[in-house]
Amino acid sequence: MIDHVSVGVRDLDRAARFYEPALAALGLSRLVTRPATIGFGKAYPEFWINLRAAMAQVPHESGTHICLRAKTTAEVDAFHAAALSSGGRSDGAPGLRPHDRVRYYAAFVLDPDGNRIEAVTFPSG
Repeated sequence: MIDHVSVGVRDLDRAARFYEPALAALGLSRLVTRPATIGFGKAYPEFWINLRAAMAQVPHESGTHICLRAKTTAEVDAFHAAALSSGGRSDGAPGLRPHDRVRYYAAFVLDPDGNRIEAVTFPSG
């Protein structure tokens, strides 16, 4: 259904230093580098960061976030740890989030520009 997503960042180099280790924990690597954009993915660029030097910090109350699928809870944990050690802020520690219809394990982070990124997996049992 969705082919790729992108987020705006004010400093492409700083954002790359954040996203490379965080996305690597989910099996994505840098596949494309251009002067104002970087694409990450497994086989093709699925996640892009685009330079928007004049943009304001993304307000936390914007409600916008991007969720990326992890294979295991360990990948979610690794994503969260890598994001924090690379300049991100936690917006929800890794953990089980039981709801009425689905049981899932997720973590939420804010990138250096305030973009809210989630990693999620659906453990059995």
